[in-house]
Amino acid sequence: MDGALKENDISHVVEADKAHVWHHLTQHKPFETVDPRIIVEGKGMRVWDQNGKEYIDAVSGGVWTVNVGYGRESIADVVRDQLVKLNYFAGSAGSIPGAMFSEKLISKMPGMSRVYITNSGSEANEKAFKMIRQIAHKRYGGKKTKILYRDRDYHGSTLAAMSAGGQDERNMQYGPFAPDFVRVPHCMEYRKDEIGLGHLSGAELGRAAADLIEEVILREGPDTVGALCLEPITAGGGVIEAPEGYWDRVREICDTYDILLHIDEVVCGLGRTGTWFGYQHYGIQPDFVTMAKGVASGYAAIACCVTTEKVFEMFKDDSGDIMNHFRDISTFGGCTAGPAAALENMRIIEDEGLLENTTKMGERMLGNLQALMEKHGVMGDVRGKGLFLGVELVKDRETKEPVAEKDIAAVVGECGALGVIIGASNRSIPGRNNVLCFSPALIVTAEDVDRITDAVDKALTKVFG
Repeated sequence: MDGALKENDISHVVEADKAHVWHHLTQHKPFETVDPRIIVEGKGMRVWDQNGKEYIDAVSGGVWTVNVGYGRESIADVVRDQLVKLNYFAGSAGSIPGAMFSEKLISKMPGMSRVYITNSGSEANEKAFKMIRQIAHKRYGGKKTKILYRDRDYHGSTLAAMSAGGQDERNMQYGPFAPDFVRVPHCMEYRKDEIGLGHLSGAELGRAAADLIEEVILREGPDTVGALCLEPITAGGGVIEAPEGYWDRVREICDTYDILLHIDEVVCGLGRTGTWFGYQHYGIQPDFVTMAKGVASGYAAIACCVTTEKVFEMFKDDSGDIMNHFRDISTFGGCTAGPAAALENMRIIEDEGLLENTTKMGERMLGNLQALMEKHGVMGDVRGKGLFLGVELVKDRETKEPVAEKDIAAVVGECGALGVIIGASNRSIPGRNNVLCFSPALIVTAEDVDRITDAVDKALTKVFG
């Protein structure tokens, strides 16, 4: 730490936090007797709290965000320079960083062409939903308004995004929700029995899991369904990668029934899985791609809704109609710090070979975790891609009964005591919040990976024996 905050200053900061800050995803009752954790500094893969304790951050800022690591002076420099030159102008006009970032981004997304800049992943998904609904009214007489979403997937915390939320505990006590959002089954191989496909495996399983989506479309009526919204790898719902054959069949189904395919890359986007975007592993062409967290690695707020030119053209094909454009604005989508930071973030990923490092270190971490399964029977499944991995803990590998949530919390706590911050599924799926989550920055080294998995080994031993 650089010592910028003196000890007496820290004491005041803690008291100010306890008195006034409403923390995210946190029950505050314990703070009546214990102090909240305050992160005061970060450098590379490491952060320090108010007590000076050092941690390896294996969750990139807690929620899969700080992809290029902490303390990047070059990003801070370009943001500072841009703010002095022009900090903001509404997105109804253009900006230099907005144009240059959009050009760079599209160069990494063959088949896509237009970038709508917003300020959060929830908002980016809202924009896609609004575009889909407007297309339904413009092209289909208001009929194709239904948006399908998948069990266990998550698309944000606004009411419309929660209407497309497949994580029931996140939605509890917030309804009623927006109409015409319809759930389809998950495609989780580890729990394929839950979707009636326990007898299948491999590509046969993947195609059958996608066929379950078609069943919903046929039940609802293809002329009522406008879009299908999916995460390329389900994140907070358990770090779930679809089986082989799933994505090809999904695209085929969308083409058959004239349904727009919306891929939510808020977590996977900008390198997390070893490619620029998660969907690029599967050779499919989306109609919408949304992104947020890793776009600028948390150095500035920015999110994007990216579309094909075909989608874009639907909003300008009749200039005589005053309603024939996307009548929407995002106030802070006009901030120039976001695209300036995002452009530099992409340069770092390219120049430092971080996609390659993600693939290499992801394989090492996956291998380390799989090796631990021989020692720890509580590890039911290890899964994921690149530096986006999950470990599902179960009481019994045969029955796959989840461990208690208090035991998951205990593992996370023990890792923290060892100086490693890991994540866990949290208030997501009733009775299924039993997955440890790992998403270290793309700069992670072999030494860091080994230390993270060593902490997991020790924590599992202490909690489960």
